[in-house]
Amino acid sequence: MVRNTAREIAIHLSYELSFTDKQIDALLDERLQKESFAILAEEDELYRETPNTKQAEYIRRLVKGVDEHAAELDGYIAKYAKGWSFARIPLVASAIMRVAMYEILYMPDIPNGAAINEAVEIAKKYETPETVKFMNGILGSFVRQEIGQ
Repeated sequence: MVRNTAREIAIHLSYELSFTDKQIDALLDERLQKESFAILAEEDELYRETPNTKQAEYIRRLVKGVDEHAAELDGYIAKYAKGWSFARIPLVASAIMRVAMYEILYMPDIPNGAAINEAVEIAKKYETPETVKFMNGILGSFVRQEIGQ
């Protein structure tokens, strides 16, 4: 499993946290099991390979970090979503941007450009071209204004 696959799985899990009553550790423990991947692989090729220990740790770190910093990340999304209310942004788009912003802010080993590019590529699978462009604009503005790049 490559990192962008692990990142996309983290986005799926971050999205799922938006509407589940499960505690984050219980959700991660359940979803990162080989059996869960086998079931999900029937519907989505993304799950054909179970993450190894290092990949599972990366997924856990991302999902937990996004959960812990959700209010901060949502604040940045709302700040740079010119002309859109936060409630109008699709949940998948929010999950993708939260993961990218978390990587930019808290994972210095991941280049900012890589975090944005991966977010945009993943968004192309799930969102309309207009939403992808909107997300790219938010992430670009966020990096320029908040990180200074």
